Amino acid sequence: MKEWNSILKKIIKTASGRLRLLLAIIGLSAALLLILSAVQLQANYNDLLHSKSNQDSVANFLVVNKQLTNANYGNTTLSASAIDDFKKQPFVDAVGILTPSRFKASIQSYSSQFPFYTDISFESVPAAFIDVDSSQWHWAPGEDIIPIIAPNLFLDFYNFQFSLSQNLPQITQEIVKMIVFKVNIQTPNGMVSLKGKVVGFSDRITSLLVPESFMQWANSQYATDNVLQPSRVVIRTKDPGNPALVQYLKAHQLTTDADKTRFSKYRQIVNMVVRISWITGTILLLFALLIFSLFIQLTIASCKNEIQLLITLGAAPKQLRQFLMHRFFPPNIFIITGAVLIIGILQYAVAGWLQQQYMFISNMLSVYTFTTAVLFLGILWIVNFFTIQHYIQKENN
Repeated sequence: MKEWNSILKKIIKTASGRLRLLLAIIGLSAALLLILSAVQLQANYNDLLHSKSNQDSVANFLVVNKQLTNANYGNTTLSASAIDDFKKQPFVDAVGILTPSRFKASIQSYSSQFPFYTDISFESVPAAFIDVDSSQWHWAPGEDIIPIIAPNLFLDFYNFQFSLSQNLPQITQEIVKMIVFKVNIQTPNGMVSLKGKVVGFSDRITSLLVPESFMQWANSQYATDNVLQPSRVVIRTKDPGNPALVQYLKAHQLTTDADKTRFSKYRQIVNMVVRISWITGTILLLFALLIFSLFIQLTIASCKNEIQLLITLGAAPKQLRQFLMHRFFPPNIFIITGAVLIIGILQYAVAGWLQQQYMFISNMLSVYTFTTAVLFLGILWIVNFFTIQHYIQKENN
């Protein structure tokens, strides 16, 4: 066998086809880099969207309401059918109704050292949608104090605008939680005063929240109108940047915090880049395979007489096929290995850079990238094998 391989090396010369081989290697390398990069890019994007390390308890909750226009002025409530349709959408995990107070209310401090008064309105939401873990978040008729969740935005407004203009002291969250406020509710029979206490602060919903049990009781007791339909809902979604979600909101004239859905445009750009990489990589791969096939064909054709002589002397076509496979297939292994190494190095660098931005992806290549590399290695082996077998049989005949 070694003697036959030695003879074949002397007979089959590829010097005349080195340029074609070089072009095929360059084309194949570029194709594999593009395709494997597209696979890894998609895997990284999925990590950024769905991995636990990147889950955002604020961004994944969206408060949705109708767009206020001249056409729907005074009629911005959401019907039960609209809310049910929202719940059926694949990009929505859960929907919570924000119930507003139907009575006039105000809040003030009991202390003269901290004079504070403002008109307010409350909202309630199912407990599953709040981001404050508090054992005090409950209320029943007859209880003395109403627990309140306040948005951090209110405290920031007080500390950095209102307190400075009114010459009042700035306060921390801990101080606010210690204060008991006077809650005044205007009723048809006069003013009713209750006590309220802030038990937590939230960035998820920018309104004063009270337990649903209190809201149902207070609206039944003090409501000044009979409007029962909600005008806002809060939804939980795995992907606030999902283009389908953004399109649904636009089609149904709904709106939410645009800052939370801005990634929809970025995602469309990423998807376009991935598609372009796939298409370009596939085209380059097809050209590279064609060049490899032509190179093998020309190599065998240039040695037609020598191959026929070797077969006449007793060399089996199987030996020729094995020799040519050993000669032409190993470069494919080196090309794929090199592509995987290059993407692996880039992945490690990008993961480190994103970690500094508080975004987390694996610093290792995705299993899908390795699977794709192995798949293409198998494809290249099949193309090489059948091309060599086809032309050996052709020259043998």
